[in-house]
Amino acid sequence: MLQEKLSRQDLLEAVLDNETVTTIDIKKVIIPKAMGAGKHLHPCPVVGYIVSGKVLFQVEGEQEKILYPGDAFYEPKNKTILHLDNAATDESLVFIAFYLKEADEELIKMLD
Repeated sequence: MLQEKLSRQDLLEAVLDNETVTTIDIKKVIIPKAMGAGKHLHPCPVVGYIVSGKVLFQVEGEQEKILYPGDAFYEPKNKTILHLDNAATDESLVFIAFYLKEADEELIKMLD
């Protein structure tokens, strides 16, 4: 009988420069087709995982990229997120966001 082996696949390694994490807040986020999250930042580091759909993702100062189901992403603390946009016109984007908070930090701050 052939037995399957446990497997671990690297998705993302994010360096949290001396961050103190006291709470992890996990949210399922759904962005309707052809809609974006808007320009924003997070007062805490955020790690995310794409469940379905595809996303145009860009942190200020970095190249924009398209992420697909199974991809992970990192939004650094207090760094402007220029794009977290649903790049599909026919389906919603679904991702899981892990907010790595210290005490009572807010989850998001929208920018103009």
